Amino acid sequence: MFKSVLVTGGAGFIGSNFLNYLSTFSDIKIVNLDKLTYAANLENIKIQKDCDYTFVKGDICDTQFVQKVFEEYKINSVVHFAAESHVDNSITNPGAFIDTNIVGTFNLLQAAYKNWMEAPNVFKTGMENARFLHVSTDEVYGTLGKTGLFTEETSYAPNSPYSASKASSDMLVRSYFHTYGLPVVTTNCSNNYGPRQHNEKLIPTIIRKAISQESIPIYGDGKNIRDWLYVLDHCKGINLVLEKGKLGETYNIGGKNERENIYIAKTICEILDKIKPLESQKSYSDLITYVKDRPGHDFRYAIDASKIENELGWCAEENFESGIEKTIHWYLEKYNL
Repeated sequence: MFKSVLVTGGAGFIGSNFLNYLSTFSDIKIVNLDKLTYAANLENIKIQKDCDYTFVKGDICDTQFVQKVFEEYKINSVVHFAAESHVDNSITNPGAFIDTNIVGTFNLLQAAYKNWMEAPNVFKTGMENARFLHVSTDEVYGTLGKTGLFTEETSYAPNSPYSASKASSDMLVRSYFHTYGLPVVTTNCSNNYGPRQHNEKLIPTIIRKAISQESIPIYGDGKNIRDWLYVLDHCKGINLVLEKGKLGETYNIGGKNERENIYIAKTICEILDKIKPLESQKSYSDLITYVKDRPGHDFRYAIDASKIENELGWCAEENFESGIEKTIHWYLEKYNL
């Protein structure tokens, strides 16, 4: 079946990397719907020349606009990235997260239902193989202690307005499967890193501050732990779930790369010391500064990716040390350094 794939938030970090990867496949029509907020950048998109690609600027919170996109481009697959995602911003401005992450997701689900189905569990002719993939986060599960892993069966316990809004969107997606039979799949990923990430995120901030010789801010004591996933590995996992995932199921995608935040900072500084040493001969690590922890800061996230590995054959190709080298070189090239 010829696919007409709607990618929401395709000018963002993960979305743009996914678009670039998806455009390497043939017989796919790609429609990129993005509001172009502060975190978006069309320059991140490097589509293959022979790919049937269309960019549409718009807001997923606009119900009529979303419906029009589905109708005009005959959308039969959705990969839904569009979201407000910065936890600090959700603390100071939670309303934007409620609007985009919950209402926007609802609008997409409703448009998919109207365009793909005659009634609950009854597909329109030609839409029997439609798919709606919802991209979520491991933060919906809350926080872990020093041991244990998030699985697809872990109870939801979001601790920030951001993670609560994503948890809500996950539940909406689930409800459309169980109530209407909408062909949905959900992925929950660990922390992504790699090329094209917005400057406000941890790893780009560390790199940017270091090469500018400014203080590198690390929350609390730097002992908070995240499971890091190289963005291209994530994109390959998403595409695999879109193609082969069981409808109504959730797949956790993680890198098995648990690292403390302070380790992340020191590792980046050590690499920069080797490839771009300071004239003073000092280490970039001297710039690391501990700052007041943010409210509700989860201690540890870590994903058990056994399900997608065993059922779909996915595995992460990059470990953190190999991926961070590629990431640093990309940012140095971006900053012409």
